[in-house]
Amino acid sequence: MAIVALGRERRGMTARLSALVVVRDEEDQLPECLASLGFADELVVVLDRCRDRSREIALGFSHCLVEGAWEREGPRRHAGIDACRGDWILEIDADERVTPELAAEIRRVVDTSSAAWHLIPVDNYIGTRLVRWGWGASFGRSAHAALFRKGAKCWGDRRVHPSVLLSGSQGVRLSSRLLHYVDRDISEMLRRLDRYTTARAQDLRESGDIGSFGRNLRRIISRFCKCYIGRRGYREGPYGFLIALCAGLYPILSYLKARLDPPPYAAGLTPHRPIAGPMDPSRSRSAGADAERSGVGEGRPATELRRSASR
Repeated sequence: MAIVALGRERRGMTARLSALVVVRDEEDQLPECLASLGFADELVVVLDRCRDRSREIALGFSHCLVEGAWEREGPRRHAGIDACRGDWILEIDADERVTPELAAEIRRVVDTSSAAWHLIPVDNYIGTRLVRWGWGASFGRSAHAALFRKGAKCWGDRRVHPSVLLSGSQGVRLSSRLLHYVDRDISEMLRRLDRYTTARAQDLRESGDIGSFGRNLRRIISRFCKCYIGRRGYREGPYGFLIALCAGLYPILSYLKARLDPPPYAAGLTPHRPIAGPMDPSRSRSAGADAERSGVGEGRPATELRRSASR
């Protein structure tokens, strides 16, 4: 971290619960997401190569900002986790919303739980359509460990869908649901599939083992059945079929891109310099490849943590 300074805390007390949001160009989603987190003692926002108004919007809710450039999901998540000072962390994405009922339940759990982490169920929306069944197999989730004690959650190092290692005892699953506006429409879902498979192809190339055509061909059927039958996607009609289809295509498309597409040329990113005072948002912009999570290369990037005194 380049700079660490004090930020606001609720009622002047040490933060008990930190809310963490990691974003990249999320100006459309960010206001409603951050507005739903006012119950937390501390709000930390990680800004990864944002070129839109995300930084300006985040400053309207918190001065606890971490800015930088990350190629991989794990390091940027841990940059945010390291910046949190709460005993507990609630980690959500910009396209997720905490309802008042969930907020109240989280506060109760934080005050009473002796466990290390808790699963929070998720209501996934495609546009305005609630789709509860069929999610999984790297293309969605019906619950995740969004609430955990600091130190209990460790992210893996892949560009997309990294593994998550949880330590300590699991607590009871919360009953209130997190709202997740996963895709605006079918076209956005297909674009997401394209981004995910491009990033996964990069991971496969670098691993030195992209797998075989036959195995990934068979996974179309196994993963489709896992989502459509095992996770009851059939209950959602055409939406469940589409989710299962995308989940089934994810491995084979990743394999084909890794095998047939030329490796992308990494665009150099200039690490951000420490913030010495008010900064023009344009100075935080840096060049990057169009593919999701392209960036500065291996290792932990230079980052900035800006925390102002209480408002």
